[in-house]
Amino acid sequence: MLASAPVTLVAAGKAAAPMAVAFAQSHPGPLAAALVASTHASVPLPPSFEWYRAGHPVPDQISERAGRRALDLAASCHDPLVVLLSGGASSLLAVPRPGLTLDDKRRVTNHLLAAGADIHAVNTVRKHLSAIKGGWVAASTRGPTIAFAVSDVVGDDLSVIGSGPTVADPTTFSAALEVLDRFGGRSAYPAAAVRLLQAGQAGDLPETPKPGDPRLSSATTRVIGSSRDVLRAAAEAARRAGYDPTVLGDPVVGEARQVAPGHVATMLEAAGRAGGRVAVLSAGETTVRVVGTGRGGRNQEFALAAASLLARLGRRAVFASVGTDGIDGPTDAAGGVVDTTTIDRVAQRHLSVAQALDNNDSYSLLAALGDLITTGPTDTNVGDVQVLLIE
Repeated sequence: MLASAPVTLVAAGKAAAPMAVAFAQSHPGPLAAALVASTHASVPLPPSFEWYRAGHPVPDQISERAGRRALDLAASCHDPLVVLLSGGASSLLAVPRPGLTLDDKRRVTNHLLAAGADIHAVNTVRKHLSAIKGGWVAASTRGPTIAFAVSDVVGDDLSVIGSGPTVADPTTFSAALEVLDRFGGRSAYPAAAVRLLQAGQAGDLPETPKPGDPRLSSATTRVIGSSRDVLRAAAEAARRAGYDPTVLGDPVVGEARQVAPGHVATMLEAAGRAGGRVAVLSAGETTVRVVGTGRGGRNQEFALAAASLLARLGRRAVFASVGTDGIDGPTDAAGGVVDTTTIDRVAQRHLSVAQALDNNDSYSLLAALGDLITTGPTDTNVGDVQVLLIE
């Protein structure tokens, strides 16, 4: 479909800059226009590219400018529209529906994230408060749309990655209201957002484009990278380091501090079956319910909640949970690492794992131990990875 035809390029997400540059270098035809919305640009962008350094995980005014410009480019495009998506795109391209402000959307997103809503729930609401998500980009253009996505979503659901700007949306206004009811109730959210969702439920506003919508008939979206790729790479790295790798097939989901002990117990069981020097690997995406005033992220809480299991193990072991984007929650760490000595070292410093978790302050405790994992932004995002190494 592309051949050497001129294309309009829209790239959004934490990997947007390198993805956009790679596409420009490989496409034999010209770029009629190119927009990049990301948290940073780690590679030099051609002068002709429009770059928007937008907000994440909560959209800012630059996110809205980038979103409106992306819709303008789509609406004026007759040639193929190429969309490159990666983790964070939902926040980096933001266009509130008429009657809604960006601050309304921010408050909704903030509350859902703090309440522990997973990405499927958050994006169900986002799509129905948005004029760009949930298929609206592809529905706005007159030419064909081709989208390539690096998935940070468990299950690689195309309608959830980046809130699905190029694919049909199977969710509804009613489903979005049910999410609000589950996570705090409607009174906890801006009145304008609740009124908009209720108007949509009543049929007074158009739904997001649904499967079978003719406006999406010439849109194609495919996943080009996911957690499966990072697990394959991690397994190969483990082999090179002299470990026998075992990859767990089921993704890790749920509230981090609650699911961590059971998941690490499963990893230990798998390691016991394998014997020898073992690396057990898994991937997924957990959530955090914020009730305290500390600092941390889901990977740091996950690692800290697993420390007590390792202390009782009786042989040397280390466990890490890491965000593949290099950013765990609102911190500069990618995640945390614990081992069979962690609980003793916590006691020696007169600290408390339980207090840190109750205050959502895993960052401070792990920093005191020197056990934060800090990589800086990695220019990609395929979810979170857990690694257990046992001698």
